[in-house]
Order: sequence, then C-alpha cells, then structure tokens
Amino acid sequence: MPRDRAPLPFWLRPFFLVLLVCALTGLRLVVAAQSGLAEDEAYYRLWGLYPATGYYDHPPMIGWFVHLGQWIAGDTALGLRLLAVLSGILGSAALWRTGFLLYGPRVAGYAVLFLNATLLVGIGGLIATPDAPSVLFWGLAVWALAELTSGRNPWWWLAIGLFAGLGLNAKYSVLFLGAGIVAFLVLVPQARRWWRSWQLWAGGLIALALVVPVVSWNAAHEWASFAKQFGRAVPDGWSSRYLPEFLGAVIGLLNPLIALLAGIGLVRVVRGAFRGEPAAGLLLWTSLPFFLYLLAHSLHSRVQGNWPAPLFPALALMAAIVAADPPAAAARFWRALAGTAIVLGLAVSLLVYAHAVTPFTGALARKDPTFQTRGWEEIRKELVALAGAHDARWIATYGYGLSAQLAFQLDRQLPVEQLTERIRYAMRPDPDPAVLARPALFVVEERRDPGTDGLSARFATVARVAELTRRVRGVPLETLVVYAISDPRRPGPLDPVYPLP
Repeated sequence: MPRDRAPLPFWLRPFFLVLLVCALTGLRLVVAAQSGLAEDEAYYRLWGLYPATGYYDHPPMIGWFVHLGQWIAGDTALGLRLLAVLSGILGSAALWRTGFLLYGPRVAGYAVLFLNATLLVGIGGLIATPDAPSVLFWGLAVWALAELTSGRNPWWWLAIGLFAGLGLNAKYSVLFLGAGIVAFLVLVPQARRWWRSWQLWAGGLIALALVVPVVSWNAAHEWASFAKQFGRAVPDGWSSRYLPEFLGAVIGLLNPLIALLAGIGLVRVVRGAFRGEPAAGLLLWTSLPFFLYLLAHSLHSRVQGNWPAPLFPALALMAAIVAADPPAAAARFWRALAGTAIVLGLAVSLLVYAHAVTPFTGALARKDPTFQTRGWEEIRKELVALAGAHDARWIATYGYGLSAQLAFQLDRQLPVEQLTERIRYAMRPDPDPAVLARPALFVVEERRDPGTDGLSARFATVARVAELTRRVRGVPLETLVVYAISDPRRPGPLDPVYPLP
C-alpha cells in the first residue's frame, strides 16, 4: 500500500500520541489504586506473593508481573496492577513502530489511537490478568517480525524467539502465534528465504528453552495446568449457540465503530496477502490461526470475552489502514467515523474509570461489570466481629474467588484457606496444622451453600451463625452464609495438595 506523504495532523504525530498514552496510563494507575479487586485479580495476588514456575490455571508470567509490582508498590491494589497497566505504554509503542514499518506514520498513529479506544484495552487495561503480558509479548513478537520484514536483518529472529517464549509463559494461546509465524514463512514469498537462516532456528530454541520451566512444573504436578487448559479445546458436541455471542463480544469490546473499519481493513489485508505483500501477509497469517481456533471453539463452548485480546492490536492496525486511506467515494464520512470511534471509545473508558472508583448507581446490581469489586470492606469488618464472637482463628471457603477476596481483606488478621482444589495453592507452604485444628468460620456464597449436612462430613461441630450481604449504594449484590465450625474430622479439613517433588 503506498504511503501517504501529506503532513500529519497533530493528533497523529508521535509527540501527541506519547502525551495521550502517558496521560491515559497515569489515569489508569490512579483508578487501579483506588478501585477494588476482581476475583481473579485477588487470586493472582496470591501468585505474586509466592512466585513459581507454574500454576494450576495458567503459566506463571502474571504471577511474576504481580510479584514485581508488589515489590515496587507493596501488597496493594496498585502493586497488584502496576506492571499490567504500565505494559500498555510498551504495547502502544510496539504497535506504533509496527504500523510505521509496515504502512507508514499515518497508519501507525491511527492504530495507537484505535487500540487505546477499544473497550477491551481501555477498560481491561486496568486489570491484572494473564491477558496483559500475553498481549504485550504477542505484540512485541509481531513488532520484531515487522523489523525483520523491513530491514531483512536475520538477528531479529532471536528477539522473535525471546518474545514468543515469554508470551508462552503468559498464556498457552501464544502457541497459535507460533503457528502463524510458520504460516508467514510458508505463504509469504519474501519470507521463505528465512528457512535457510540459522538465526530462525536459534530463535525457536530460545522460545523452547523459556518454556522448559513451565513444562517441568507440569510434569511435577500431574500435568495439571496442561490438562485444565488444553482440556477446554476438546469438543463435546457441536452447536452454533455460542457463535453470535463470540462475534458480538469481539465487535463490542473492539468498539463497534472501530470494528466496522477493521472489517473493511481485513478485506484489504486479505487481498494484499494473497497478492504476496509482506506487510499484509504478516498481519493476516500471524492472526488467522488463533482466530480460526476461537471460531471453532465457539461452535462447541463459550469463548470468554477476553480470549481474543491478542488479536486486538492487529485489528487496530486493520482499522487504521482504512482511516489513513479511506474509500475515495466517501472519504470525509470515513474520516469522521474514525474520529468518532476514538472519541467515543475514550469517553466510555473515562466513564467506566469514574464508576470503578465511585459507583454512579447500584441499580444494575450483579449486571454491573464492577460488582465483584464492591462491598468487601463491610464484609471484612463483619467477619472480624464474628470471628471474635466465636473464637475463630481462621476462615474456610469452597471457591477460589471468594477465598482470594477474603485473603486480600483478612490476611493480616485471619488466615484464609480453601477447603477444596488444593492444587491451586501448590506454590504456598502448607498451612499450620495447629491453626487448622482451631475453630473457624466457613464462608460461602448463598447459591453454593452446602448446608449443615454438607459440612458435617468434615467438621464435628457446625452451626449457621450469620448471613452477610455485600452492597453497593444500598443495593444488595450477594449474600454470604457464615458457619461456625470446629473439631475437624481426620484426615484433616483440607483436600490434599497434588504431590510435590
């Protein structure tokens, strides 16, 4: 695609983009410090406190991100989210450079604006999840491929291997990036030369070496993480039930106006790729394997809204291609649409930031996407009072999300232990048996309440003592049932952890 040499408007110039991204990052840091934790974030906080080479749910990168943030900013909401939020700066810089190398500065500028105006990045950029390092390292690998394509320097293969390996330490879905790189090498004529380059193979070895600790952890823990994640890919019948939900989530979280531009850009990229254009081939082939997997997954199971996140930088680039070079017949309309998409996406993100810190209303109750973060300070106070009244020395739970939330609230006062799924806590030292032998409070969501009979199989003394309600602006969000428990039956109150080496 020919590069537009016309002067750049100020909002596409690097200086403005740097100021905007830094301002958004500063705002996200303020919101990150002031808003409550989602369940999964509270769970990853425990990973950060006990860094390891593997965990039950995912590879370890988010645990390492959290650990470093906690080292810098303490065991706080800001410390938990610090690296995830800051990764947006590096990701935006890598996207700008990728767009600049492949299509020029106008596309690069629009791509950065679009990415930060997507709802997934604009809002999800506040949250510490494995998607943050996954998107970052996927984007860095694509940037290194763009450098390779532009400069034809084979040493970039070492960087590609490094970023791909780090990405595999974030989420196993980065395997599809590897498949995309192979497709790029096979289907782009100018890329086929690299099969003869030793740096390509050395980069592959770097990626494999970085994954060895994750494989070793799984081997020592009955392949628990691999079984959990790869087991999701096994279909149990086929249905189109989840397909509209998947496509709707991509369009909604991308920002519908950006999605419209990206759809037109995708057509251009596909045409360019089939003409053998290296830039179009790089974008298409590195993205297509993962998209096809998600599409197939949606035909047998639900695709979570965050799963397609690594594809969003490429989609932002595709939208930017159209914004930078709109159809001649209605160029003014498409430029206006691009500007509206950016303003709308940023405005919605700002509203959500304000709502995350100080809720506008509680009327949405559990339909509010921030409901998991609300009402925990009051629950903490009530549980501390109940523990004192019943001489409870620790808190027992069933679910990892509730356990993690209570641990964040109560770790400095009462130990919190999940009775089940002990493999989730293989990275932590075993709890003190003397503490577990003391009276406790068992806390459970009302919808998951096992009742007195269910708990009596594990504890000789069980008494329902309270119902606590999380609220936001007076609106009930969730009821927690509390039992006083004591006298654990042998072999003990906790399910065994998988054998450790």
